[in-house]
Amino acid sequence: MKKNLGALITILAGILWGFSGACGQYIFERFPIEPAHLTSIRMLSAGIILCCIGFITDKKNMLGIWKVKTDYIKLIIFAVFGIMASQLTYMTAISYTNSGTATILQYIGPVLVMIASCVMQKRLPTARESFAIFLVIIGTFFIATHGNISNMIINTSGLIWGLLAAVALALYTLIPGNITKQYSSVTITGYGMLLGGIVLAVLSQAWKVQLSSDFRFIAAFAGIVIFGTVLTFTLYLKGITMVGPVTASMLASVEPVSAAAFMIVWLKVPFHYMDLIGFSCILITIFLLTKKERPIE
Repeated sequence: MKKNLGALITILAGILWGFSGACGQYIFERFPIEPAHLTSIRMLSAGIILCCIGFITDKKNMLGIWKVKTDYIKLIIFAVFGIMASQLTYMTAISYTNSGTATILQYIGPVLVMIASCVMQKRLPTARESFAIFLVIIGTFFIATHGNISNMIINTSGLIWGLLAAVALALYTLIPGNITKQYSSVTITGYGMLLGGIVLAVLSQAWKVQLSSDFRFIAAFAGIVIFGTVLTFTLYLKGITMVGPVTASMLASVEPVSAAAFMIVWLKVPFHYMDLIGFSCILITIFLLTKKERPIE
């Protein structure tokens, strides 16, 4: 019963992540706002909420991380080059393509983590890992060209930003190292969102942006911050405690399926069967790589 409930909670988290991407697409299609501005405001909002939750539930870790210089330096690096980079590249990819395509391209990230693992362990990829690399290449090819090498279907900028989102997701996975084990996830994610949001707000001069007062904008933005960040984060962590990290990561891979579903049903974006082939190829890699994890030494 506990595992079934945990599975449902984790799947719901993945669905809400997909909904968050669709909300981002909805905003870009209807309101004049730059990805950097939307991302910085989203991160600041989510960071403040998560930090408040952290001080209520885990004050010891929220204060303790600032007492160890190496830990808070790593946190700052993670906030900028991990969380901020992944959020910004993902939202920018959505602005150039759509939520479904951006999400699935971001999911190339685990393959990049695997390749980094091979390099750091000074070994060649296993047969399963090599097949995962092959599937990612084939999947990206179908999404970008629909099988015709002379015809680029996807916006070139969107493809580049989608691939950068994959790189950023890999950095998001690799940078934290042991601090995620030493401190609570609320501490790392809350501070990461807040610090990354501050840096991006300064770089993009977000205070100059005049946000729309349209109810549709406010509702979609709330969908990104509340449902797509705070609630999703809470549900996913709870799911991990009930079903374990490997199973949770596999169940949460419903995110790109969810993003594509919301994109098609809600935003009325046409979907080609070649996209489905590409999506499937990349999704299969997640199951291949989580079947037997190899830690980075």
